[in-house]
Amino acid sequence: MAVWIQAQQLQGDALHQMQSLYGQHFPIEVRHYLSQWIEGQLWDAIDLENPQEEFKAKRLLDSLIQELQNKAEHQVGEDGFLLKIKLGHYASQKTRTTQLVRCIKHILYTEQRLVREATNSSSPVGGMMDSMSQKYQQINQAFEELRLLTQDTENDLRKLQHNQEYFIIQYQESLRIQAQLTSLATLPPADRQLREPALLSKRATVEAWLTREANTLQKYRLDLAEKHQKTLQLLRKQQTIILDDELIQWKRRQQLAGNGGPPEGGLDILQSWCEKLAETIWQNRQQIRRAEHLRQQLPIPGPIEELLNELNSTITDIISALVTSTFIIEKQPPQVLKTQTKFAATVRLLVGGKLNVHMNPPQVKATIISEQQAKALLKNENTRNDSSGEILNNNCVMEYHQTTGTLSAHFRNMSLKRIKRSDRRGAESVTEEKFTILFESQFSVGGNELVFQVKTLSLPVVVIVHGSQDNNATATVLWDNAFAEPGRVPFLVPDKVLWPQLCDAINMKYKAEVQSNRGLSEENLVFLAQKAFSSSSNNPDDYRNMTMTWSQFNRESLPGRNFTFWQWFDGVMELTKKHLKPHWNDGAILGFVNKQQAQDMLMSKPNGTFLLRFSDSEIGGITIAWVAENPNKRMVWNLMPYTTKDFSIRSLADRISDLNHLLFLYPDRPKDEVFSKYYTPPLSKAVDVSRFLFAFPPVLPFLPHLSFPSSLPDSMLDADGEFDLDDTMDVARHVEELLRRPVESQWGGQQS
Repeated sequence: MAVWIQAQQLQGDALHQMQSLYGQHFPIEVRHYLSQWIEGQLWDAIDLENPQEEFKAKRLLDSLIQELQNKAEHQVGEDGFLLKIKLGHYASQKTRTTQLVRCIKHILYTEQRLVREATNSSSPVGGMMDSMSQKYQQINQAFEELRLLTQDTENDLRKLQHNQEYFIIQYQESLRIQAQLTSLATLPPADRQLREPALLSKRATVEAWLTREANTLQKYRLDLAEKHQKTLQLLRKQQTIILDDELIQWKRRQQLAGNGGPPEGGLDILQSWCEKLAETIWQNRQQIRRAEHLRQQLPIPGPIEELLNELNSTITDIISALVTSTFIIEKQPPQVLKTQTKFAATVRLLVGGKLNVHMNPPQVKATIISEQQAKALLKNENTRNDSSGEILNNNCVMEYHQTTGTLSAHFRNMSLKRIKRSDRRGAESVTEEKFTILFESQFSVGGNELVFQVKTLSLPVVVIVHGSQDNNATATVLWDNAFAEPGRVPFLVPDKVLWPQLCDAINMKYKAEVQSNRGLSEENLVFLAQKAFSSSSNNPDDYRNMTMTWSQFNRESLPGRNFTFWQWFDGVMELTKKHLKPHWNDGAILGFVNKQQAQDMLMSKPNGTFLLRFSDSEIGGITIAWVAENPNKRMVWNLMPYTTKDFSIRSLADRISDLNHLLFLYPDRPKDEVFSKYYTPPLSKAVDVSRFLFAFPPVLPFLPHLSFPSSLPDSMLDADGEFDLDDTMDVARHVEELLRRPVESQWGGQQS
């Protein structure tokens, strides 16, 4: 069902939230009349942080305007006339492209969230709200309690102010009476005796009232302070839930997203909570300051001065924690960072709009620092503004986006010019050394009342200078993202983890890289465990309590190989991502099968049955194993592994099509049924084969004179018995067949 149809069925607070999304910046009429068109566009495909995407955004905006104009022209009747004017007016407005696209993305995301929350709360899943909805409800209830408490103290403060003002008036009256009594000394005794008793009585009455009222005012002040103490306790508790639970969980999801986990989700809910906190904190801070002003205006001996100082200190600590904790990295820099390569990042202040920080936009600076410098920074040790490298374009001014209410700085063109490495420990390689990007800024709130120095660290980054270091750097990042614990000392991770934990991490990574819902099966994970631990057990339970160290993962080579477990697995991912994705998603590739398993599986099948498995001996290779009749016996043959280089010349599907002795994909599916939709159309094959031939330039000069076995078809020879190069297709197939003889016959079964 369309989101707009469901959004119109929202009720209560959800409906109000949805309605508040619209205004002059984007009328609700536009959303209503273009709902189907709006929801049909790929808004998420536009990266607003990339200036090169501006054209794509403008083209989408032009299409929106055209749709609006078309819709406006077809409105009829009196209501239609008014609507036509409104739609036409909006269509004629000059709107900043990126601003409008960001606005629409924000609206669609919020509508989807509201619909999802409403659906979850009303669905019959046990008639219970999930834990997330319950938590949100508790947070909203706490905000309502804070609102009522703040309103109550505001009323009490006004009452206190009114009573104090009346007290001052009466105090002035007592001073006036005292002045009159003093002036009686200049009068004749008879007049003084006549007027003095009345004034003395009046003075006594006023002074008695002032004494009582002073005690009352003191009680009001103490009561107000106690109420503020209660409010601040609840504020601290609410802030702890939002900053130490919800925001930390968001950051953890962001870190796992770096390993291919689900997106961390938008910050809109968190920002709305943080803004409510900021608003409530600021209101209470102003109330406490007004109470302090009343105390200074009318000092009354008692404990109130100490109480107000304590309250003021507490509220300042609370707002300081809020501001410094909500300066976050919305879009992380790449965790594998290559020198001399452009990269981007986005930082955001979740309370920037409410505290009016944007009125004097702060500047943010980015610096790369080492792991040791990050540790010193968190210990508040003086690092003398040291850095571990030089970043170009590392300063950016924060911008306020009116439509979304966000204050953020978009670093679009940073580049790491150079890096300064520290002394490495033991066997640690350069691709195990972790750095971080430090973002820092300074700004004031409340008209320079409070000035904050804010800093935030990116997820750890590994710096490389050459693409060949990428896979080892990725291993470091994967291990850190998967097994880092919140609040750790930078950037400590366990040296060993349980095998099931590692399985979760590599499965997450595999699905993300291959962009497939088909992850690693239990059989696949058993195969990987056998490879990792040099084991032959097929029982998954045998590996559940086994641990894998970092050294086993990506320092020590696999037995008999010159590569690590991760390097082999990363090669499989890269090959699948670049060339085998559709076949993996179709289930055509078993992949994680060793040579002996392939033989056992195929020997019971008809001749010509084949399967595809990842090579054990070569990084990023896949081989074809098939069963066929030998003159002496039936046996399983294995081709030399295909790699990315091979598939850049000719696809897997076309290669399988060319090999006529391959008939059935294991267990029994005709190969054309599985692969024919991926075959290169006939008209394109000549070009494809030409690429194949010219990929082997040393072979070309000899092709006309090569002597091949007598089985060579006559159609491939000219009148002199030599190759006819005009028939490129046949030549290519025959050359490939010679180059792809069964492993056992050409290499003695030593390779797979």
